[in-house]
Amino acid sequence: MPDVTHRHIDTNGIRMHVAECGAGPLVVLCHGFPESWYSWRHQLSAFAEAGFRVVAPDMRGYGQTDRPEGIDQYTLLHLVGDMVGLLDAFEVADAVIIGHDWGAPVAWSSALLRPDRFRGVVGLSVPFWQRLPIRPTSLMNQNDQEMFYQLYFQTPGVAETELERDVRRTMRSLLYSGSGDAPRSPSDVAQSSNEVGMVPRNGGFLDRMMNPQTLPPWLTESDIDFYVQEFTRTGFRGGLNWYRTIDRSWELFAPFAGKQIVVPGLYIAGDRDLVVGFRGIDLILANLPHAVPQLRGTVFLKGCGHWTQQERPDEVNRAVLDFVRAL
Repeated sequence: MPDVTHRHIDTNGIRMHVAECGAGPLVVLCHGFPESWYSWRHQLSAFAEAGFRVVAPDMRGYGQTDRPEGIDQYTLLHLVGDMVGLLDAFEVADAVIIGHDWGAPVAWSSALLRPDRFRGVVGLSVPFWQRLPIRPTSLMNQNDQEMFYQLYFQTPGVAETELERDVRRTMRSLLYSGSGDAPRSPSDVAQSSNEVGMVPRNGGFLDRMMNPQTLPPWLTESDIDFYVQEFTRTGFRGGLNWYRTIDRSWELFAPFAGKQIVVPGLYIAGDRDLVVGFRGIDLILANLPHAVPQLRGTVFLKGCGHWTQQERPDEVNRAVLDFVRAL
């Protein structure tokens, strides 16, 4: 198995930690919330063995990468700039970029804004959608009893206090409850609004999640240990700040409203991914072939939940490698 090595690079004014493996055309892997380069542990060696140079950074605000203090330092333009700077640091002209969860908007946006640098794009879980004419947070559901979790994340300190109270419980609950292994019966996910992702106003983000007695087969206690070590050291603020710039990023992307992604793309998600159940995602998925005219496929993995490449590494690796080899 090819060795995974670690180092730091300078990109877009920050120091970024990267895990890298292999030699050949560059593939960049962007993780989501609340994750790490480690979320791509099943892809690094597999893609390297297939003849690619693979880089999985700790994204801005995470792990061993810098965590700027200002919330305004976490817009999508900053995150895309980090990826362009990563290519410059590796002295390569272009790369294929792949993102999961929050990393997917970074990947899609990188391909949207810099098709000269990103020759193909894969989004896991979160599809691409063109800029809407309405401020994003104004579309998020809330009522007297509950609010969409991204609204709950907006006030600095609130989610940090909850998630950092018991980091092991947080990571076990998030990774299990978002997976395809978690039950989805009405008694398990009862919500008065019947909408996915709602947080009770008199409670917290983890209240409706389950800390399992036994982990599913794709997740080990050693995996949990790694995430716990990282987030105990760094806290969750860096990752939460990405949510706090959603409206600002929307403002900054006004010049690109209606713009299509012109490079080849691929979308992969689990059919039990809660993101697929978000309000309006059905319309976004229906529009995906228009927004990405060179969309090479939409792949739904039966029984898979949110943690796509961790839950189903073999299927994801096959689909991604088939896509990249055909570019």
